[in-house]
Amino acid sequence: MTRAVVSLGSNLGDRMAHLWAGVEAFGKDVRAVSSVYRTPPWGPVPQGDYYNLVFIAEDDAVDAGGGLARCQAVEEQQNRDRTVRWGPRTLDADVITVDGQMSDADPDLVLPHPRAHERAFVLVPWAEIDPTATLPGYGTISDLLDGVDRSGIHRVGHLRAGQGRGGRVR
Repeated sequence: MTRAVVSLGSNLGDRMAHLWAGVEAFGKDVRAVSSVYRTPPWGPVPQGDYYNLVFIAEDDAVDAGGGLARCQAVEEQQNRDRTVRWGPRTLDADVITVDGQMSDADPDLVLPHPRAHERAFVLVPWAEIDPTATLPGYGTISDLLDGVDRSGIHRVGHLRAGQGRGGRVR
């Protein structure tokens, strides 16, 4: 996982603490963390708004599968309930892209994330921390942002050290 872009979302419980736990799962490998954005839910299930952020992590010793394993482990630690598809969740952690890889060989880890190009809750925070980024197979983040509805996306602030159980983001 030389360089990974990870998206986090939460709409149950202490949303900021859940997001903090997601960032902390990557520890010293985190290079940049976006602001937190309040976003409308995506999908057919009625539910409350989400808090979302994107971060970039770098670690030459962890491949894409290892990044996915970290995401799944922290979702489990935050008591993610998977019984309702697109339902409310304490934490949703998705690997968006890793080193520009394009792969659908593993159905559990399609790279880039198959719907990232149409989700403002991924693109807006990602553009904040890497405005010249490109989503492999789809184009630049700035061009993709021109094609999505951003009207429900509102910046609410930043994660701060001490939110949740962890220490500082490095």
